[in-house]
Amino acid sequence: MNDQPNRRPRTQGKSGGQGKPASQGRPGNSGKPHKPYRRPQKDPVRFLAFEALRAVDERDAYANLVLPPLLRKAREQEGPEKFDARDAALATELVYGTLRRQGTYDAIVAACIDRPLREVDPPVLDVLNLGVHQLLGTRIPSHAAVSASVELARVVLGDGRAKFVNAVLRKVARDDLDGWLEKVAPPYDEDPEDHLAVVHSHPRWVVSSLWDSLGGGRAGIEDLLEADNERPEVTLVARPGRSTAAELLDSLDPDSALLGRWSPYAVRLTEGGEPGSLELVREGRAGVQDEGSQLVALALANAPVEGSDTKWLDGCAGPGGKAAMLAGLAAERGAVLLAAEKQPHRARLVGQALAGNPGPYQVVAADGTRPPWRPGSFDRVLMDVPCTGLGALRRRPEARWRRRPEDLEGFAPLQRALLRTALESVRVGGVVGYATCSPHLAETRAVVDDVLKQWGDAELVDARDLMPGVPALGDGPDVQLWPHLHGTDAMYLAVIRRTG
Repeated sequence: MNDQPNRRPRTQGKSGGQGKPASQGRPGNSGKPHKPYRRPQKDPVRFLAFEALRAVDERDAYANLVLPPLLRKAREQEGPEKFDARDAALATELVYGTLRRQGTYDAIVAACIDRPLREVDPPVLDVLNLGVHQLLGTRIPSHAAVSASVELARVVLGDGRAKFVNAVLRKVARDDLDGWLEKVAPPYDEDPEDHLAVVHSHPRWVVSSLWDSLGGGRAGIEDLLEADNERPEVTLVARPGRSTAAELLDSLDPDSALLGRWSPYAVRLTEGGEPGSLELVREGRAGVQDEGSQLVALALANAPVEGSDTKWLDGCAGPGGKAAMLAGLAAERGAVLLAAEKQPHRARLVGQALAGNPGPYQVVAADGTRPPWRPGSFDRVLMDVPCTGLGALRRRPEARWRRRPEDLEGFAPLQRALLRTALESVRVGGVVGYATCSPHLAETRAVVDDVLKQWGDAELVDARDLMPGVPALGDGPDVQLWPHLHGTDAMYLAVIRRTG
């Protein structure tokens, strides 16, 4: 079975091609009088969800960037039925739920039509998958899910293709999710990876890669894949020197927030919410940052160095979360942070994140593979390199369908070049943190091993000692965090001391 069963190309299809339901003949002339035409009614929640899915598909946009402005626009519109918080919550669930379960829903839709899935136009498939999610992934009654989806199809696709949507969804509604998975997923004993790919809605190559990185048997990988499909908590960071976790927690509803599990600067929003509305966030004294990213920055800051400790570097600083934490920690010790980011627009975001830092810092737009600073200039260097992002699939579910195995080859030279730059930039006795938001072995240990073999005069520091209190960090000396074990993104960190 393919990663996505005959899924259509991720571009707009032709005007036809919607296919027809399996075992569904063309309607004949019944001789009954036609019903009066009824203008379709636009449901603002489902229409917004459809708009977001189309943006993700057509523009390779990310849902977490597309959805907030759509929600703001909907809330600002005047009308008899105001778009409220419940509407926003439903729209968000429809978008993220449909994207997370896309592979599973594709397989189910494919079983309900008589032609390859790739022949179904992308907008039609988006409407279908929105409907399937309502049927199989929410508590919306079946009749309401089908009716609302058909009405959406009438608005965005026209009456002809709405009939197709109606027929397919009525067939889907005949069984629940478990029943469909028994039909469309191959038995685990015959093909474990394909079974997990369909049941947990991940491309097969991603399942295989995560399993290799995680190790162990079936239970661990299933827990990880399930965690990828859960909606993550919003985690805030109290930026060092500007606020504290206690102060941040006191500013929130005590029934909707908790201190972080591992980072002393973290606060978790257990009931969701809009971080941008918080005063401390608006002032830049706090921000949104996964606890795994906080742990990486803290570990680099806490690694022992020999000699001076006054100059720090974040070599891939955009969009600025780790740089803001490092700048605050550096200021507390009388050190200075240089934050470098290749893309000018991302460098501006770094500058915004660091604005108000209590100590001196500098932000530059610079290519980390051709640095403007002299070799051996820094005591600490963090290099959080560009990667496939397979460690953040909870937050960016569309990334699993967008990435391909060949992307690993594209990132590999850059990752190695940036780690070499980091080792060149740190002085002898200083430390480098190599980090990536991917657990794929080709982006983690393989990079570190290759560069250290060529470099020679460097040694790995046991990073587990730099994350006190955090369990299940592996055999070391590097560290791999996991969503299902730590509640964080799957961040990787290797800490290296330059010895010559």
